[in-house]
Amino acid sequence: MTDPVQWLRLMQLASSSLPVGSFTWSQGLEWAVEAGWIADSAGFHRWQIQQMERSFFTVDLPIFARLYRACATDDIDQARRWTACLLACRETRELRAEERNRGAAFTRLVTDWEPDCPPAWRTLFAQSQLCGMAWLGVRWRIELNALALSLGYSWIESAVMAGVKLVPFGQQAAQQLILSLSARYAAGMENALLLPDDDIGSATPLTAIASSRHETQYSRLFRS
Repeated sequence: MTDPVQWLRLMQLASSSLPVGSFTWSQGLEWAVEAGWIADSAGFHRWQIQQMERSFFTVDLPIFARLYRACATDDIDQARRWTACLLACRETRELRAEERNRGAAFTRLVTDWEPDCPPAWRTLFAQSQLCGMAWLGVRWRIELNALALSLGYSWIESAVMAGVKLVPFGQQAAQQLILSLSARYAAGMENALLLPDDDIGSATPLTAIASSRHETQYSRLFRS
């Protein structure tokens, strides 16, 4: 990828200002902090590594690779199959609601940026932002690995910014966490994109518990 416009579009997709509502969800972190599971930046780092290696690398990235290939071949049936698989891997009502809300917001962006996007694809994007990002990446001729880096950075930054509010820790610690988590992400990303079908699935039971408990948490800053 050598076109400067492609790189700038990639940065736009990774930006925290992208209006998809990622900053409004904590993915169970808010309850985990209240329960005392996470008390400082070190605890947050351990928690986030678990999310990365046992969920993001084993669900989000391998499914994203399959969605990208489905979009590249205009195979909407395969895209529907993997979008349904992604939603099935979201273990709580809250996590599924986040997936759909982010998808609906991203669909509005795609409709504005690429008005000739077929209606059937737009309907599918509303189920998951990952499908919309895959389709847009193919349309803009952005390579899968570059898109996966953008996706990962956005996920890391959103999680760390939630940690700043909830744990809490300062901005300097936040930047150090982003550095450390980004290095871990870069080291595991390519293997995650190549994960076989039979290995797709999450192994983060504490996240599922935290997310389900967050749905009824008495006082909360983040959406449920």
